[in-house]
Amino acid sequence: MQHFRLSIIITIVCLAIAFYWGGPTGAAIALILGVLEVSLSFDNAVVNASILKKMDERWQQYFLTWGILIAVFGMRLLFPIAIVAMATGIDFIGVTQMALHDPETYAKHLTESHVQIAAFGGMFLLMVFFSFIFDTGKELHWLGYIEKKLSDFGKLESLEVILALAVLMVTQYLLPEAIRHEALVSGVFGVMLFVVVDSMSALFEDEEEGEELAEVLKKGSVMSFLYLEVLDASFSFDGVIGAFAITQDVVIIMLGLAIGAMFVRSLTVFLVRKGTLDEYVFLEHGAHYAIGSLAAIMLVSMTHEIPEIVTGLIGAVLIGLSVFSSIRYKQAEND
Repeated sequence: MQHFRLSIIITIVCLAIAFYWGGPTGAAIALILGVLEVSLSFDNAVVNASILKKMDERWQQYFLTWGILIAVFGMRLLFPIAIVAMATGIDFIGVTQMALHDPETYAKHLTESHVQIAAFGGMFLLMVFFSFIFDTGKELHWLGYIEKKLSDFGKLESLEVILALAVLMVTQYLLPEAIRHEALVSGVFGVMLFVVVDSMSALFEDEEEGEELAEVLKKGSVMSFLYLEVLDASFSFDGVIGAFAITQDVVIIMLGLAIGAMFVRSLTVFLVRKGTLDEYVFLEHGAHYAIGSLAAIMLVSMTHEIPEIVTGLIGAVLIGLSVFSSIRYKQAEND
């Protein structure tokens, strides 16, 4: 329970503010948004945990404190405002006033930016999925021979980048001509950002032996922290846009998503502290397949509307199957 103490306190504070701002209805909507955020982001927590366990204690705490401020105020409030500002040419303050005083117009502009958001987030998540599938260092393979062969293909230099760009080219070709350029540019930026952050992490992991280990770990933790924040942003994009289907009050949306984001972070730390990934050995596999599914859904959503319940169900099924497979694997080992 101690891992969720701060999340519970934040929830109480956010619900109190939501009640003050929007009355009982506002508090209820904030709570609903928080529950939806947690239910749709369990795979995010699992992948976060696989990265967080490699970071030192101090940066794990930063992830739970400073990271939540970046996640809530940065990715779920300021970043959508910045997207609308870039798309419309209106200055940042003007868009902020629009969000507070004319949320219907703000929601319309944000929804119109969905193609760029989906292309960027979808390609970043696709790179996360490919980097796991083509990881030659994986020793356990959930799908057996098929997954092992895919892992072997990872010996080909930059295979994940080539495949991701191929997917992007095919996807943008299927889009209406008027939005192809925006989708292509946003998708390329998603791939580039993943490559930059992932390469920097690898750089610090391969530092010369003569350098102090503590310094190497510190630098590696910094890059892992940045990687986690970008990953969280990619997960949150659709959640922010989808929240407007429930309410157009940006304050209530921010409070509700803050509740969910905080619990996802607490869940991440809980998985690390309890060694859950070591206990359920295929849980990380299921989470990455869920990420691959989410990436595909985001790319498809550029032309076809897909209900969030579909995304949530696919993720839940894949996570459930991976847990079931992990239990069977443990039983087989003990027999």
